[in-house]
Amino acid sequence: MASELANPLPKRWIPRFFTIWTGQAFSLLGSQLVQFALIWWLTKRSGSGTVLAIASLVGLVPHVVLGPLVGTLVDRWNRRVTMIVADSITALAIVVLAALFAFGQVQIWHIYVLMFIRSVAGAFHSNSMMASTSLMVPKEHLARIQGLNQMLWGGMSVFSAPLGALLLEVLPLQGILAIDVGTALLAIVPLFFISVPQPAKAASTERGQGKTGFWQDFVSGLRYVWGWPGLLLICLMAMQINFLLNPAFALLPLVVTKHFNGQAIQLATLESLSGIGVIAGGLLLSAWGGFKRRILTAMAGVIGMGIGCLIMGILPPSAFTLAVAAMFFIGFFNPITNGPLLAAVQAAVAPEMQGRVFSLISSLAAATSPIGLLIAGPVSDKFGVQAWFIVGGIVTVLMGISAFFIPAVMRFEDGRGENPPVEAPATSAPVVQPDYT
Repeated sequence: MASELANPLPKRWIPRFFTIWTGQAFSLLGSQLVQFALIWWLTKRSGSGTVLAIASLVGLVPHVVLGPLVGTLVDRWNRRVTMIVADSITALAIVVLAALFAFGQVQIWHIYVLMFIRSVAGAFHSNSMMASTSLMVPKEHLARIQGLNQMLWGGMSVFSAPLGALLLEVLPLQGILAIDVGTALLAIVPLFFISVPQPAKAASTERGQGKTGFWQDFVSGLRYVWGWPGLLLICLMAMQINFLLNPAFALLPLVVTKHFNGQAIQLATLESLSGIGVIAGGLLLSAWGGFKRRILTAMAGVIGMGIGCLIMGILPPSAFTLAVAAMFFIGFFNPITNGPLLAAVQAAVAPEMQGRVFSLISSLAAATSPIGLLIAGPVSDKFGVQAWFIVGGIVTVLMGISAFFIPAVMRFEDGRGENPPVEAPATSAPVVQPDYT
C-alpha cells in the first residue's frame, strides 16, 4: 500500500521530469538576472562595501541557520505543493519590489527583505526539487541529470551577468523584475499538471498513518547522518572543500591585481574560463555518466580541483595564460565532483530522508565558507595572496587521495544494508535533457 501512496516512478519519466526541469531552468535564469541587477543597484546607490556584505549575509545566513529545519519540513510536506508555494511567495515579493521601483519608493532595506525572502523560499524549493529528483529519475541516470544541472549552473555563471548588464541598458529595473516573475510562472505552472512522487513514509503521514512530530523527524535526520559513517565523512569533506576553496576564489581579484598585475579584463577572463570549464565538465558527465561507482568519479574530481588550485598558487607573475588554463581546469572538475556525489547521495539515501540530508550537507558546507574567509584574509596578508591557493590545493588533493583508502567512503553507495542502489552502467546512452560545494 505504501508504494501506491508514494506514486512510483512512471514509465514515461523523461517528458514529465524535463517539463519541470525546463521550467526550473528558466526560473534560475530570471533569478540570476535579478540578483545581478539588484547587486548593481546597491553598488551604484550606496558605493558601500558594508551594504554589499550585508546583502550577501542576508542571503546566506537563512540558508545556513534554517537549512536543517527546512529539510525536516520538506520531508514532512508534499514536495510539489512546497515548490509551488515557495516559488509563488518569491514571485509575489518580486511584484511588490517592482511596484516600489516603479513608484520611486524603494529603499535599501527593501532589497534586504527581498533577499531574505528569496533565501528562505529558495531553501524550501531547492531541497524539494533535489529530494524529488531521485523519485522522478531512474537511479542509473541520476549522475547524468546532475551533469546537466552542473552544466546549467556553469552556463548561468558565464551568460547571466553580461545579459543582465545588457538588460540594464534597455530596461528599467522593474522591467527586469517582471522578467523574473514571468520565468517563475514557467516553473510554477507545470507543477499544477504533473505529479511529483512522494516518499512512502511521507505519503502515509499525509493520510495520518504513523505521524511523528517535527522535532522527532529533525532528530532522526541528525541520527541518520551521524549513524552512517560514509555519509558523515562526505559531509565533513564538503565542509573542508568549502572552507579551503571558496576563500581562495574570493581572493582571486587580489591574485589578478597583486600577483599578475592585471585589471578587470583579466579577472573577467579567469572567471569566464572557469564557467566555460563547468559547462564542458557538465557536458562530459551528462554524456558519459561517470564510473560505475559514482563516488570514484567524485573523488577524481576532488583531486582535479585540488591540482588546479595548486597550479594557480605556484604560477609566476608572467604565466597568466597558464592561470587561464588552470581556471578552466578547476571549473571542468567542479561538476565532475559535485554531480556524481549528489547523484550518489540521491541513490543511496532513503527518499523520505533526502530533504533533511541535503539541507544538512548544504548548511554545514555553507557555514564553513565565512570561517575560511576570516582566516584566509590574514594568512594572505602575511604570507602572500597565493598562499591560500597552495594550502587549499595540497589539502584538497590529499583529501581526495585518502578517500580511496577509506572503506566507509568507497562503499557509501552500498547504502546502510537496506536496499543497495542500482549502479549506472558505464556505457549507457545519454539522456536527452546549482554547493555540495
